[in-house]
Amino acid sequence: MDLETRKEWLDQRVNTTARRVNREPAEISLLAVSKKQTAETIRSLAALGQQSFGENYLQEALEKINQLAELALEWHFIGQIQRNKTAAIAENFDWIQSIDRLVIAERMSAQRPSIMGKLNVCIQVRMSGEHGKGGITADELLPLASAVSSLPGLVLRGLMTIPENTSDTEKQRASFRRMHDLFDSLRSQHASVDTLSMGMSGDFELAIEEGSTMIRVGTALFGPRN
Repeated sequence: MDLETRKEWLDQRVNTTARRVNREPAEISLLAVSKKQTAETIRSLAALGQQSFGENYLQEALEKINQLAELALEWHFIGQIQRNKTAAIAENFDWIQSIDRLVIAERMSAQRPSIMGKLNVCIQVRMSGEHGKGGITADELLPLASAVSSLPGLVLRGLMTIPENTSDTEKQRASFRRMHDLFDSLRSQHASVDTLSMGMSGDFELAIEEGSTMIRVGTALFGPRN
């Protein structure tokens, strides 16, 4: 399949899944995970109407942001954040989806250029015990969210999670359901919260069924990475 065909297939799957659970497809946004993709591939997808792109690796992302600056795309940083990279991230991205420490949020707020407006942020929640994944526990969420929401350079938009790598769909569904409960709780306390970023190439339909508002898709959109 070429890029246009995969995009049409993905849009159709999102629409079908949303309507199956009585949701409007427009409630669900697509973040194209473009790590390891070339600037020209991103340009081709942008020509098909895709505007939001997610990147994990800062140096690679900065090169593409610079090469595609005239397209005014929306860039999301979705990787783990190192302290020495916060300034470059704050100065170049529209969204940060992987906030899991207050010190990182504080640095981002202070380093965000005022001319760019506030930086949209999601707090990353770890729903499994897998080692190596970023994110806070559910018990840590509300205190961190309260602190983040008070920072002048940021606007708290919601939550992001990377689910456990499992083929057990009921386990995945239960995890997504717990995330949606956390999202509802957070939304009841913070008026700016409107985004639940969960679901990737292998499980986006389950995530949509359980209330995701943003899916992060790479392989299903671009094809297998070389």
